[in-house]
Amino acid sequence: MNIKSAAVFSTLAATASAFSGPSSSFGRTTAVQASVFDDYVGAFDYRGKEFKFDPLKLSETYEPFQGWFRETELRHGRTAMLAVMGFIATDYMRIPGDMYSFEAIPKTIDAHDALLKSGPMYQLALWIGLFDILITAPSVMAMGKGEREAGDYGLYTFAPADKETFDKKRQAELMNGRLAMIAVGGIATQSIVTGHGFPYI
Repeated sequence: MNIKSAAVFSTLAATASAFSGPSSSFGRTTAVQASVFDDYVGAFDYRGKEFKFDPLKLSETYEPFQGWFRETELRHGRTAMLAVMGFIATDYMRIPGDMYSFEAIPKTIDAHDALLKSGPMYQLALWIGLFDILITAPSVMAMGKGEREAGDYGLYTFAPADKETFDKKRQAELMNGRLAMIAVGGIATQSIVTGHGFPYI
């Protein structure tokens, strides 16, 4: 897959993931309540107004997968937030090594194809695969048994003590993640169209 195809695919995938509705427990088997949005944070737009977006009724049609929908939304959102920062940062700095230098890769958008040829992208795929086998798979199984909420990896060091503030942080994470999923697709597209790095104009 060349970089242009990857950019178009990432834009479509990010948009679809970003607006998927919040989900309930993966193992939930009871009838759908008046609205699955009532159980979880995230049913708001960027103005803070209620926004229950599920025009295809996926949360009802695929009820057993509601927890997985939320898990993947959070994961893609977190990845996209890191990707946006990575896209911008690598226009100004690089990690040590000739293959990562500005001489070898003048523009960030060219890194994917260049690093496929030199090998690091295969290493990245290996580490992601190991993470999915060792972390993601057991986490999803635990979620299916009701032992874990979607996206919860037990990292509470800086978490607020009270539930109301904590839910606001969760809401902010979802909003920022949804924006980042759209943004990273836009950044990739603009980088190809304009041929420029940040601010991509």
